[in-house]
Amino acid sequence: MIGPQHIDSYYEASAHPAPRRDVLGGTTSADVCVVGGGIAGCSAALHLAQRGYRVVLLEGHRIGWGASGRNGGQALVGLASGQAKLERLIGPADARTVWDVSVEGLSLMRELIARYGIDCDWVDGTMRTAIKPRHDIELREELETLHGKYGYDGVAYVSREQLRSILPTERYLSGLHDSKSGHLQPLNYTQGLAAAAERHGARIFESSRALDFRDGRETGVRTAMGEVHCKHLVLCGNVYLGDTAPALASKIMAVSTYIVATERLGEARATELIRNNAAVADMNWVLDYFRRSADHRLLFGGRVSYSALPSFDVPDATRRRMIAVFPQLANVKLDYTWGGEVDITMSRAPNFGRLAPNVYFLQGFSGHGIALAGIAGKLAADAIAGVAERFDVFARIPHRNFPGGAALRRPVLVLAMLYYRLKDLL
Repeated sequence: MIGPQHIDSYYEASAHPAPRRDVLGGTTSADVCVVGGGIAGCSAALHLAQRGYRVVLLEGHRIGWGASGRNGGQALVGLASGQAKLERLIGPADARTVWDVSVEGLSLMRELIARYGIDCDWVDGTMRTAIKPRHDIELREELETLHGKYGYDGVAYVSREQLRSILPTERYLSGLHDSKSGHLQPLNYTQGLAAAAERHGARIFESSRALDFRDGRETGVRTAMGEVHCKHLVLCGNVYLGDTAPALASKIMAVSTYIVATERLGEARATELIRNNAAVADMNWVLDYFRRSADHRLLFGGRVSYSALPSFDVPDATRRRMIAVFPQLANVKLDYTWGGEVDITMSRAPNFGRLAPNVYFLQGFSGHGIALAGIAGKLAADAIAGVAERFDVFARIPHRNFPGGAALRRPVLVLAMLYYRLKDLL
């Protein structure tokens, strides 16, 4: 049976061939069922299978179909919430544990890429860039905190003069370069994790959406054509779980994001745009982010929608943002434009926990999912194996429901985002 395709994107066009997995039919059993074939789900399946568990992974579309296979490709240290907010939420000691886990997540990525030969165009280096003087102050304070309080030596301040030698644009005042973070082709990375999980015996079914589940000492997951009986369940579907796990939906909100890929620029011209080949993101709330691809394009994201309404001018609006950064690209053609939904929490901190003693969930990565989702899958596997201390630190992060209920929560969020957009303009 031929299931749904990936969306038309640069990542789909440059993806390595991947097998089509069977649709789940009939009843099967496993020690653990994982729902969701993104980075978190594939990592959980891999680390559980490495431990010897019998694992079944259910994906409603294809591996990497959701946010894991269509994002900006930036693997970042830390959380979207920032450490200061996290310390207020759970205290300095637990916040430090979370930070250390995020650093370990980057090391884990490199380890998995090397061990399993995952060809995903990994490149070291990211940069956050200041547009306004207050951004520059924030960068300097962050540098002092990361060096002095967290002992993180991967970051270095980049002055305006230094930045001009890296990025040929007048837009930025300064930057913070992180040599331990990096960027990659996320669909190829996700598919590589899935293949690694299968090498260890995990069974993956595509076009097999989990419709509902039951909890208890033994749990089960039902699809349209089959059912999985299991002892443990790990829910990694994020905003795409929907009615499968309604108890989780109030803690996250789907946000639409959009990316464009230029035509091939040639090695010399692409190198001139980002001379250190770092992935770049500015510090606005509605931020621009961009990087070079392995075949010398510029991938640029710079448009978000909180309204869930179709946006008629997304390619043109994103193009205008790209040209505001790089006017020299005014006549460059766009070969690909695409978008998708990512999940955010009210605090922008991740939402991990249990719905029952044997039902785990991982969601709310809030744009920091590439590195964090991989280590999250490992934490869930560790917790199922009885080593839950670090998973439980994340589970202690408090999360509020989005206000307004099912009918009003999105309009309320749109109004809140207008406030932050106005702050970007000041």
